[in-house]
Amino acid sequence: MRLMLLDTASLYFRAFFGLPDSLRSPDGRPVNAVRGLLDMIAFLITEHRPDRLVACWDEDWRPAFRVDAIGSYKEHRVAQRRDDGPDVEEVPGDLVPQVPVIVEVLAALGIARVGAPGFEADDVIGTLVARELSGTPAPPSGTGPQVAVVTGDRDLFQLVDDTAGVAILYPARGVRDPDLVDQARLAEKYGVPTGTAYAEMAVLRGDPSDGLPGVRGIGEKTAAKLLATFGSLDGVLEAAATGAKGVTPTQRTKLAEAADYLAVAPAVVRVAADAPVGTFDDTLPRAPHDPAALDALAERWGIRSSVDRVLRSLPDR
Repeated sequence: MRLMLLDTASLYFRAFFGLPDSLRSPDGRPVNAVRGLLDMIAFLITEHRPDRLVACWDEDWRPAFRVDAIGSYKEHRVAQRRDDGPDVEEVPGDLVPQVPVIVEVLAALGIARVGAPGFEADDVIGTLVARELSGTPAPPSGTGPQVAVVTGDRDLFQLVDDTAGVAILYPARGVRDPDLVDQARLAEKYGVPTGTAYAEMAVLRGDPSDGLPGVRGIGEKTAAKLLATFGSLDGVLEAAATGAKGVTPTQRTKLAEAADYLAVAPAVVRVAADAPVGTFDDTLPRAPHDPAALDALAERWGIRSSVDRVLRSLPDR
């Protein structure tokens, strides 16, 4: 596998809620998210053998360009509004102090951690996928995915592209037994043939977890059926506007009522392909970048076993 991209917050939230808070440092502070994320990384490297690995980061979990378009975007997750920077996300108290530890450990290991000012990790992932596809020939047929995105967020299903070799590892049952989401899986599970169609289905369906209202009365199956009939979101809207057969009078009414939402929602739902991500080395390290710092972190936080798992997973050790 050429490249693995981690939706890091998605994974450390999963680790935090999936592991007991009895996992603590020698001085009693919780480290379940730290240990869980490191154990995930060790398993993913061992199982999938990527050449390159990036821990993608939320520099802004609620970007202004999305909020300006749809004010309800992730509004229910806001814990504190700030005038001098991004709104503060509601995060469990025991998780907050673990995030800086994750940052330090990734740096000591030498695993690239990359964000972009004003953008979410999803946008970093979308940008890195776009860069990869622009500079690398498509893989030969039958070789399996060459770019894997590891995420618990279905929004990123829009990046699935069999021809380009992009797939999602979706840990519905955990990182050790993820769903491999390719175009066949999209067709089987959601009734859409491509990642692009998934994004357009998501626009119509909406997503309460992200504060996206969708079109009232049009759920996932109806959205997929309309897209299959008319080929694209633009095709659905044109059919509704012209009274074409295949759009019921009720659906035409609901789509018309949602016109303002539909005018801006695609730009909110689509991940960016041009976020300001700088250049960096994403090569999977063969040895830790700062062994002394890593050793001190392992000792201080009582995460020696998880750190050692990551070190054993690195190539040519």
